[in-house]
Amino acid sequence: MRGWDDLYPLPLPPSWVPGAAVGILSLHFIQKLLFPYFWADLRYLLKVLTYGLRMEMYRLQGRVVTVLDKFVKLAEKQPHKPFLIYEGTVHTYRDVDRRSNRIAQVFLQHEALKKGDTVALLMGNEPDFIHVWFGLAKLGCVVAFLNFNVRFRSLLHCVSSCEPKILVVGADLLGTLEEILPKLQKDVSVWIMAKDSMFPNVHSLLDKIEAASEDPVPVNRGSANNLKSAVLYIFTSGTTGLPKAAVISHLQILKGAAGLWAFGATSEDIIYITLPLYHSAASLLGIGGCIQLGATCVLKKKFSASQFWSDCRRYNVTVIQYIGELCRYLCNQPVKEGEKNHKVRLAVGNGVRNDVWREFLERFGAVKICEFYGATEGNICFMNHTGKIGSVGRTNFFYKLFFPFDLIKYDFQKDEPIRNKHGWCEKVKKGEAGLLISKVNVKNPFFGYAGNKRHTEKKLLCEVFKKGDLYFNTGDLMVQDHDNFLYFWDRIGDTFRWKGENVATTEVSDVIVMLDFIQEANVYGVSVPDHEGKAGMASLILKHSASLDLEQMYKQVVTYLPSYACPLFLRVQEKMEVTGTFKQQKFQLVDEGFNPSTITDPLYFLDNSKKAYVLLTKELHEMIVSGKIKL
Repeated sequence: MRGWDDLYPLPLPPSWVPGAAVGILSLHFIQKLLFPYFWADLRYLLKVLTYGLRMEMYRLQGRVVTVLDKFVKLAEKQPHKPFLIYEGTVHTYRDVDRRSNRIAQVFLQHEALKKGDTVALLMGNEPDFIHVWFGLAKLGCVVAFLNFNVRFRSLLHCVSSCEPKILVVGADLLGTLEEILPKLQKDVSVWIMAKDSMFPNVHSLLDKIEAASEDPVPVNRGSANNLKSAVLYIFTSGTTGLPKAAVISHLQILKGAAGLWAFGATSEDIIYITLPLYHSAASLLGIGGCIQLGATCVLKKKFSASQFWSDCRRYNVTVIQYIGELCRYLCNQPVKEGEKNHKVRLAVGNGVRNDVWREFLERFGAVKICEFYGATEGNICFMNHTGKIGSVGRTNFFYKLFFPFDLIKYDFQKDEPIRNKHGWCEKVKKGEAGLLISKVNVKNPFFGYAGNKRHTEKKLLCEVFKKGDLYFNTGDLMVQDHDNFLYFWDRIGDTFRWKGENVATTEVSDVIVMLDFIQEANVYGVSVPDHEGKAGMASLILKHSASLDLEQMYKQVVTYLPSYACPLFLRVQEKMEVTGTFKQQKFQLVDEGFNPSTITDPLYFLDNSKKAYVLLTKELHEMIVSGKIKL
């Protein structure tokens, strides 16, 4: 009897097919072995190129499409979709559009604002922050976001540096307004988010909003003629001195708004924002990102570790924003049952330590950590699209083609880039820490700072590798490994990072030396186990025959400095060490830290529970480094 195969013989494949199959499998294994991130890199690069080409097409068509334009279109397209959820109240796209129209109408009627005028905004996280921002943007105003943690002298400096016509203050910040009002420039018109004003010559806004029309203001008031024109000022302490107003253009907002989309977020996502809106992370990446996607944002007045996951469950949050400290705070919360019972799939932010990253994933489930790097005023950004723990991003030949950058050798003693005998900077090898610099060109411009040309010039490096080239100095030291992953290493200059904020040491020193018993103050950051960034420490030289008044010291720093900038540790020395160029010597002080077992000078600790500086004993030091005392 003949078999089935005899009746219907299977056709033999051509002789080249097995060889091709083996070749394809070999290529696959070679790719996995030698180029393990090829497809991930390609997908990310295609996203970047797609977004860039879209903006280039708008430019070629003579169209300037801003994030605000996109929001207005969404308010027409999906008017009933929730845009903001705040303390349980839903604000739809139409609601936000109409209330921002009301605010635009108020200022159109009551103030002689011209297109391009600056309005400063001092408000906490609340829907009216966004309403005022959008309303003023519809009038073509540049909006300056003021950090509500900044106090008195620094706040007055911020206001004067951006030269606003109007200052708008939130109802919960009237105490801060009262502090600065006597010394505020007389030509600044002040408005408060209240129905009536208790201050002379200060206008109330809420009553006028209620009476205003919801009709949109003329479109030509808010329309942009150029993507590179300024639209926001966001303050950054940068590397030295008082806060500086970084100029933010429409182009930068569009780039920032694309971040969530680039990491894989969609219009169906619900984004949870607990970071302050005066930060570019919350305003550009968070609010701007929601608009780019057409998604929903859950806005929190202030971050709460104890309420975080319950909020995520309550509002079905799928995307969260973080800074490194935020993740650590969550990991430090008591373990509860059902901590993985949530819908969060993406966490986007920066500054999380490796150990916290691992603990976060282990404890809270399969959340993709999307770490990125980017300075508010910078022209370079890295995104960790592969999920490599500890890395802020990844580069390759094609990425550097579009966004040219380098890591160069840096002299820590002289606090400047190292130049060879020919006067050129030198690149570091892979695995070595180097100063991150990014090329300034037409496609990647640097817009600088408002109010001070010198600050802008100080952030630029000229004649770096050849005559005529120009680079933006990020002030950050980075390491690139042999797989082209990038890792943040440290800050340079007179600054350190604490509680997710840059602290300018000169600003802190200036506040301390205002005290009549202080001769000199040297401020720097010291590492504390299991904490991101560095805690502030001040080495003090007392005036001849003066004694340290700890009570006055405490009052001084809490009155004039934001909480994150107040030095946690004090060290009283008899002599201040200086470098060969007569700069204050910080490196040895940083290395010595705050250990009373090895330091013979008197040490003090800012005990927030006692609202005072107290003597730092060995027992207290042990409690700090073991985490028993919350910093």
